[in-house]
Amino acid sequence: MNTESIRVPDLGGAAEVEIIEISVKAGDTIEAEDSILVLESDKATMELPSPMAGKIVELTVSVGDKVSEGDVIGSMEAGGAGQADDGEAKDGQSKGEEDSSREAAARSEAEPGTKSGAQSGSGVEPKAEAEPKPGSKAETHTAPVSAESNARHTPAAATPADQEAGSAQVHAGPAVRKLARELGVELHRVIGSGPKNRITKDDLQGYIKQQLQNAQGGAATGGGALPAVKLPDFSQFGDVERSAMSRLQNLTAESMQRSWLNVPHVTQFDEADITDLEDFRKSQKAVGEAKGLKLTPLPFILKACAYALKAQPAFNVSLDMDRREVVQKHYIHIGLAVDTPAGLVVPVIRDVDRKGIWELAREAQELAAKARDKQLKPAEMQGGCFTITSLGGIGGTAFTPIVNTPEVAILGVSRAAMKPVWDGKAFQPRLMLPLSLSYDHRAVNGADAAKFTTLLSRLLGDLREFML
Repeated sequence: MNTESIRVPDLGGAAEVEIIEISVKAGDTIEAEDSILVLESDKATMELPSPMAGKIVELTVSVGDKVSEGDVIGSMEAGGAGQADDGEAKDGQSKGEEDSSREAAARSEAEPGTKSGAQSGSGVEPKAEAEPKPGSKAETHTAPVSAESNARHTPAAATPADQEAGSAQVHAGPAVRKLARELGVELHRVIGSGPKNRITKDDLQGYIKQQLQNAQGGAATGGGALPAVKLPDFSQFGDVERSAMSRLQNLTAESMQRSWLNVPHVTQFDEADITDLEDFRKSQKAVGEAKGLKLTPLPFILKACAYALKAQPAFNVSLDMDRREVVQKHYIHIGLAVDTPAGLVVPVIRDVDRKGIWELAREAQELAAKARDKQLKPAEMQGGCFTITSLGGIGGTAFTPIVNTPEVAILGVSRAAMKPVWDGKAFQPRLMLPLSLSYDHRAVNGADAAKFTTLLSRLLGDLREFML
C-alpha cells in the first residue's frame, strides 16, 4: 500500500494552534473523517479528521505542540476495511482486513448513530457526537451512577435531543465523549478542569466517583435519589419552544440544587441605618468623577463584611464533612454575585480587609464589567470566603439567598428605603438598608448570626467604627 503524509488542513486562518489531545496511535486502522487529534485555538476546540481510510504508520507530534495549515503531523497507509488488494481479495479478506472490519464494527457498535464523513469537506470543524440510541449496546454499559442519570433521562425530565444539545456544547475530546456515552454520563453535568473548562478523563472519573458516594450515602441513610419531577406535555395548552440550557445555566442550577439539598439554611434579617453613609458617599461624587469611578454603597458593604469576618471567624470557614474537619481561613476574599445576560457569575475580590474604599470601588467596577463581557478568568471566580448578592438596584424588601458552598454564609442586600425611626423623643426619617444573611447552620449558630448582622448594621451606620 502507498504511504502518504498527513497534513494539517485549512484552520480558518488560525496559526500555531495547540494540540490538546491525540485520538489515535501508530498501528491504528481508521476510517476517513475519524478524528486523529484535537486542536484548541483562542476561539474554538476542533478535531482534525483523517483525510482517508487506512492505517496510521506514525505520528510526529505530541500533546502541547503547535501546528499550522500544511504542517505534516504523521503518515498513514491508504486503504481501510473492505479495500483489499486484488490478490488478497480472491480467497476472501486478509487477516488485516478482518481486524479492520472488527474494529470498524466495534466502533459503530460503541458509537451508534455516527457516520463516516460527519464533517463536511477536508477542513476542521467542531464535532458534536451523537448520544447512544435507546436499546443500543452502549446504553447497556452503564455504571452504577446511572441510577441518578436514568431519572434525569426520563422523557418527562428532558428529551434525548435536549440532552444531546447540552453535551455537544461542552469542551471534551472524542475519547472522553465515548467513555461518557458508555457510562451513561451527560457531559454537561461535569465541571471541566482543563484549559477553557475542557473536560478531562480525570474530571469524568471524579464526577462518577462523587455520584457513587452520593448514591451509597443515600442507601446508608435509607434514602435515595430524589424522584424526578414529571412534566406534562405543555404543547397541549398552547405553543411552546424548547432550547438547550447554556453551560452556565447548567452549572448554576446544579450548584444551587447541591447547596440547597446539602446545607441546612437559615436566614437572619436585619436593617442598617445608612443615612450618614449616604450623605458621605454623595459628598465624594466629585472625587469619584476625578478618579473615573462611581462610588456606590457596595465598597462600604465589602469593607464592613471584611471587618465582621475578622471579628467572627466562624463565618470564614468551610466544612470538610468527609474528614469531619473545620477549615479555618486566614484570608478574606469576598465574592460578588453579578447578573449578566448569560446568567449569574461570582467574581471574587481578594484581600478585602487590606484594601481601601476607592481601591475596592475600582476593582468591583472592573470585575462587574468583565463579567458582563464574558472576560472573567477562572482564577477570578475562585477562592471566595463569603458572598454578597445585591438586589438593591432592582427592588424588594428582603429575600433568602442560597449559600454559595463550600462557603458557609452569604449576605443579601435589598433596596434601601426611608422609614420613620424612633430616636427616644420623636420619629426621624432615616434611610434603612435591608440585610438578609443566609448561613449554614452546621457551622454557624443563630446567636452568632444575629451578632454578625448587628455588627454590620453598626459599621454601616457609623463609618468611624471602621477605624477601631
